[in-house]
Amino acid sequence: MNAEQIIATIIFVTVFALLIWGKIHRAWVALGGAALITAIVLRSPSNVWNAINWQTIIFIFGMMVMVEGMARSGFFRWLCLRVAKMMGYDVPRLFIAFMLVSGFLSMFIDSITVLLFLAAIIIELGRLLKFNPVPLIIAAIFAANTGGSATMSGDPPNIIIGTSFGLSFFDFLMNTGLIAWIGMVAALIFFYLVFRKTLKPDGGIAVDTSKLPQPSEAITDRRLFRLSTFVFLIVVGLLVTHHISHIHVATIGWIAAGLTLLAVLWIKLTTTNSNFGLAFKSDWEVLKGVDWKTLLFFFGLFITVGGLDKAGVMALVAGFIGQSAGGNLIIAISMILWISAFASAIIDNIPFAMAMVPVVRALSLEQGWSIQSLSWPLALGTDIGGNGTPIGASANVVGLAIAEREGHRISWGYYCKYALPAMIIVVGICNVLLILRYA
Repeated sequence: MNAEQIIATIIFVTVFALLIWGKIHRAWVALGGAALITAIVLRSPSNVWNAINWQTIIFIFGMMVMVEGMARSGFFRWLCLRVAKMMGYDVPRLFIAFMLVSGFLSMFIDSITVLLFLAAIIIELGRLLKFNPVPLIIAAIFAANTGGSATMSGDPPNIIIGTSFGLSFFDFLMNTGLIAWIGMVAALIFFYLVFRKTLKPDGGIAVDTSKLPQPSEAITDRRLFRLSTFVFLIVVGLLVTHHISHIHVATIGWIAAGLTLLAVLWIKLTTTNSNFGLAFKSDWEVLKGVDWKTLLFFFGLFITVGGLDKAGVMALVAGFIGQSAGGNLIIAISMILWISAFASAIIDNIPFAMAMVPVVRALSLEQGWSIQSLSWPLALGTDIGGNGTPIGASANVVGLAIAEREGHRISWGYYCKYALPAMIIVVGICNVLLILRYA
């Protein structure tokens, strides 16, 4: 390694270490690394601009705006209460249903958002039905990350991989989708078996379900509820068909944000005597709800990883993997999958996915392997591997933070006792299925 590569690697490792430490907000850590890598490696504005995956940034922004509009209407709370009522408020059935809901929603909505409302509803139901919500929260986290691996829009690592390699929503659905849901079934069976004794009301106390909140009570604005649901269905339709329509995911992000803001604006103008100035204030409130720090985090990481790639560090890593695999695609797929899984269990899977994209690209060019055959183990490894520890994925951090805030602290030991074996089992299943299909 030359001096530039050594310095770039030191900056990157320092950024990762600070992210694991967690005492400084990850956005400022990433931006600090970006500033250093720009000054030492990238040096020019054009290099910085080219390092940023704008499709990912814009798409995530648009989805954040859409989800904020849906949340304001009470959509997510309504959905959870509706599912609970359909299950007859039976705890074992709720356990299965919430895992499936978590996995399904995470195919289309960022898993962080899914856990934001799902963890809160699980805790509320636990309080009302008098059962321990912790097993459901752990299972819902695992399901969100696993379900998110099934599509391109499901988890941030998939958005990064998909936009970097020109893969579509349909590409992911047809390749990682089936594998992810086979893994989901295995995870559901595993968690049900290990938690089955806790899936009952404390002390066997019967609960008067007639006094529980009704789904209709969760809707705060019926017109916004209908419009935001309609916008969501349009966006899902555009995502599923964008390989046919050739609409870029960035454009879909703009459509999601634009339609949501127009819906909020129209409702404000038609339900009050507001002028445009006051009505636009409602849109501003929606925009304020967007997680801007997470977007800054993405900016910083793209620039940091871009500098690492430009310095040639990622080509060295790709060469090492190719040499270790000995030209054998089966070994390469397994290495990418398991390295991604265990690395993502230790560090946030978003920066790891960003770092691995140029490695996969270089490995494909050097060995002549299809870039898709290397993309799927990377996507499954980063998404499902992130389940392994409380810090492996952002959804884990969010779900456990909500639980702790509500008085249900989940320790590292307790979480890993159940999630880590489940992660290893599911990744092992993925490994077998990937080899059977692509090697």
